[in-house]
Amino acid sequence: MKRIFATLIAVVIALPAWAEIEIEEVTSPGGITAWLVEDHSIPFTALELRFRGGTSLDEPGKRGAIYLMSGLIEEGAGDMDARTYARELESLAASFRYNASDDSVSISAQFLTENRDEVIDLLRTTIHEPRFDEDAVERVKAQILSGLRSDQTDPNDIAGRNFAQMAYGDHPYGSEGKGTIESVSALTRDDVVTAYDNVFAKDRLYVGAVGDISPEELGALLDKLLAGLPEVGKPIPDRADVDIAGGVSVVEFDTPQSVALFGHAGIDRDDPDFFAAFVLNHILGGGGFESRLMQEVREKRGLTYGVATYLVPKDLASVYLGSVSSANDRIAEAVEVIRDEWARAASEGVTQKELDDAKTYLTGAYPLRFDGNGPIAGIMVGMQMENLPIDYIATRNDKVNAVTLEDVNRVASELLDPEGLHFTVVGKPEGLETTN
Repeated sequence: MKRIFATLIAVVIALPAWAEIEIEEVTSPGGITAWLVEDHSIPFTALELRFRGGTSLDEPGKRGAIYLMSGLIEEGAGDMDARTYARELESLAASFRYNASDDSVSISAQFLTENRDEVIDLLRTTIHEPRFDEDAVERVKAQILSGLRSDQTDPNDIAGRNFAQMAYGDHPYGSEGKGTIESVSALTRDDVVTAYDNVFAKDRLYVGAVGDISPEELGALLDKLLAGLPEVGKPIPDRADVDIAGGVSVVEFDTPQSVALFGHAGIDRDDPDFFAAFVLNHILGGGGFESRLMQEVREKRGLTYGVATYLVPKDLASVYLGSVSSANDRIAEAVEVIRDEWARAASEGVTQKELDDAKTYLTGAYPLRFDGNGPIAGIMVGMQMENLPIDYIATRNDKVNAVTLEDVNRVASELLDPEGLHFTVVGKPEGLETTN
């Protein structure tokens, strides 16, 4: 218990001040590249491994296999069944977490320096020798299926699935990475093994480490941990063709409040205008109570408790999305107000005061993201995957501050497409019907 408590304390306080974060690129003797923030103030380290591709690498007809596989990694490894494995992890006061998203499968590990060698031995066994026992496969499948059945009655999930299918079609982005009840029910252990083989390879690996470890120690650790991984995994799919036509799609669902997901094509993360779009989004709908949409839809008209917008630049496609919910007899008005505000921002732009306020918030809030070794390791891996420079943390606020009023208003006129804005509405909306 004392060890576990020490670990929790380390997660909270073992981090450098964000402005002092110094990232060093480390290359192991075996050729594995990682980014490291070295900090010996607390005997604790966070390690983030991320493999590009994620659930987009599912084989045809096997949707949900990679998501299922990621949930099975810790269900026994080597000569340890699930219970033995869990007891071993707990005895080391370590934490492993696996996650699968559209674009990556990640492994997050946190451990005390005194247990580093034993933890890495266990993690290596986990990565290289997962058991995928039949009983574990069936148990985790049952858990996923239970969640999928619950999702079928969640208006937000229904809206998300329908919007994705419309936007991305047959591309993997067009269906839920967790799979469907039908696809998951049909998955076998062999499908899980294939999913594992598709994901874990050195050609799509990114590594971040923060804490009580030197470059030499990290290099040796990575070679020990990852030696033997295949050099090349399954090819990444082609980019998605984003096909969103303006209008409304109504999905009938018996609920007193309708949920709407709206959006159109977005902007890639590496686009030179991304930061201008980022600031624009904060002003329009990403800035909480101060955003235009919250003011117009909630504060002035009381149509919703919340409305928000967000840029979604994925690896293989980019969209600009928003969401709102309102009573069935008021959702049509909410849709009209959102579309009007979209058009006003596109034609009139934003004000200098809105721009200055957005910059103040975005630059002031940025340091709050660096609230532990684990988050910092994750941020560094994300930077690598997005091809950002190693000094990005130190220069990011400069990029925000460099955005001018002319930049934002030009991007608003180019990016915002009120006529192409599509609303997928789930509920029994009065005054709205499918228009395309």
